[in-house]
Amino acid sequence: MNKELRSYQIDLSEKAVKILRSKKIVYLSMEVRTGKTLTSLEIAKLYNAKKVLFLTKKKAISSILDDYNNFGYNNEFELIVINDESMSKVIGKFDLIIHDEHHRFGAFPKPGKYTKEFAQRFYKLPMIFLSGTPTPESFSQIYHQFWVSDYTPFAEINFYKWASNYVNVKQKRVSYGLFNDYSDANVELINEKIKDYLITFTQKEAGFETEVKENILHCEMKPLTYQLINRLSKDLVIEGKDETILGDTAVKLMSKFHQMYSGTIKFESGNTMIIDDSKALFIKEKFKNNKIAIFYKFKAELELLQQTFKDELTTDLDEFNNTDKSIAYQIISGREGVNLSKAKYLIYFNIDFSATSYFQSRDRLTTKDRLSNDVFWIFSKGGIEDNIYKVVKNKKKYTSNYFKKDYARISYSK
Repeated sequence: MNKELRSYQIDLSEKAVKILRSKKIVYLSMEVRTGKTLTSLEIAKLYNAKKVLFLTKKKAISSILDDYNNFGYNNEFELIVINDESMSKVIGKFDLIIHDEHHRFGAFPKPGKYTKEFAQRFYKLPMIFLSGTPTPESFSQIYHQFWVSDYTPFAEINFYKWASNYVNVKQKRVSYGLFNDYSDANVELINEKIKDYLITFTQKEAGFETEVKENILHCEMKPLTYQLINRLSKDLVIEGKDETILGDTAVKLMSKFHQMYSGTIKFESGNTMIIDDSKALFIKEKFKNNKIAIFYKFKAELELLQQTFKDELTTDLDEFNNTDKSIAYQIISGREGVNLSKAKYLIYFNIDFSATSYFQSRDRLTTKDRLSNDVFWIFSKGGIEDNIYKVVKNKKKYTSNYFKKDYARISYSK
């Protein structure tokens, strides 16, 4: 017996298929866990599609296929599910394209590699776009998301011409000169153009009573960590017998601070080293005897967590779901399409510079029946993480310009 959709998913599907038939594009801006995937599959059924291509992230493929089979859509149409990176392998003709986490096509002023490939291959086909956060950092992110289709509501043939009508272009000074900042888009003007293509739906509308509770905990790092960071701030370089830490530009120094304040470092050679296990030990002690999910940023941080937690930690989602083990996930790869609701707490070992990562990843515990999601950010005392958090929480990306303001005392050699 097939599973059944929620009533609101049926209502949204019926509304969306009308938009798809008239506009050839419908954008489902639905918050996480409200059922974007199932809604899109229902739209495909109502649209009478016979062969559908569903592009998503690799980790989400199995759950999409489960929904396709468990809800009986395998009796309605053929579905090919593949990740963006494997797009070139797709052969055959399709009636409809569904693109998951469509905000990934929001780069500007130039489109990304897979955005261009998607547009070149599928621009004439009807499309369903899915995202919980279509424009997490700037409304300028919307242009290329529609540009991939021949049916875009925007008449301008490229971003620069579009920006002249929809963006308050500003000039900013960086170390190599002036550059154009295209992030200040005219929200009202853009909304007027896209509103007829857009369906929005929130967790509250779906009846979710879940509350995300964010907690910031500070961890004292080892004296050596602060000594190394202070030395790098002063000299912009630390030369050892075999390895070098270089921070002679704002971008490099920002990256080194980001690594070192959480206990790891990547040298100029490409080698990495664990310099401080304070955060890992702090987490292990603070959350002992609890099943947790840990988001980390850098590969060396995973090595550090594995050394600390040993057999208590896995990186495999199936093992996490079926054992008492906790899980470690890289923020960017785990921020979308992954359900970590088996964890009691979500812990951030480090924080990403991206607002997208902030808003997407912190909802990984959410389910309709879960009343509270407890999220813990572990920041080093006196570190860079508090500054990053303040920026991304306000839907901005933490850049070298923010870093320069935060560390104005530092004079860079370049």
